[in-house]
Amino acid sequence: MAGSRLASPDGSELEYIVTGSGEPVTVFAHGLGGGISETRPLGSGVAGRRVFFHFRGHGRSHAPAGQWTYQDLAADLRTVADATGATRALGVSLGAGALCRAVSDDPARFTKIVLFLPAVLDKPRAAATRHRFAALLSAVGAGDAAGIAAVVRDEIPPASRNTASAHAYLRRRTDQLLRDRLAPSLASITDDVAVTDLGALRDVTAAALVIGCRGDELHPSSVAEEVAAALPHASQHIYDGPGIVWTERSDLRDRIAGFLNAPV
Repeated sequence: MAGSRLASPDGSELEYIVTGSGEPVTVFAHGLGGGISETRPLGSGVAGRRVFFHFRGHGRSHAPAGQWTYQDLAADLRTVADATGATRALGVSLGAGALCRAVSDDPARFTKIVLFLPAVLDKPRAAATRHRFAALLSAVGAGDAAGIAAVVRDEIPPASRNTASAHAYLRRRTDQLLRDRLAPSLASITDDVAVTDLGALRDVTAAALVIGCRGDELHPSSVAEEVAAALPHASQHIYDGPGIVWTERSDLRDRIAGFLNAPV
């Protein structure tokens, strides 16, 4: 689904869609190499308007080439949030890092935030993450459907890989990446950190829910625990195993909706 376009001050053009109606407004920020399709299910039970967008270099969002950083991603998030009147935000992996950067720069910007599978805080991502994304960028750049599928398949827990839903997901993600591509400038993000000073998070006024899982080398549970400890108004939930969007989907949706829909 093609979305609307929004111009940002630095010359970026960001693609976004809005679902639902009324207040409050929640903006959803996806993970590295992901997109709107991956975040939409997380908002299925969330009240009010839900805003889903593509970061620069993903989907149909574009930005001037260069060495992109989490500061740039935080600017993308703020641009969409400001334009749509969002008062709450959810970030997945890369999006969680961008959200941490956004609230460290503007501690009172949101009333509620959800940080799902944060992958990086004040230390660079693990080598496994950098290697995986480099392989994905290479396959996308070469138009190599088999190479893309091989990387994307790793997102699916082994027990679920032969299901009809997994096959459909694999086809959709591969087709989307072949169509929309990924900008080479995204490579610099994997060497960056979300925040340089954990102390800046101490001033964040938003109520926060941090969700992590054990056994996921791309999203270590230790990072989720560090984020929750750094935020003054945070609760956390750590699932016992990886692949929770496949194995704990109903509980995950209910947990997110319950937190965001509860009175402030």
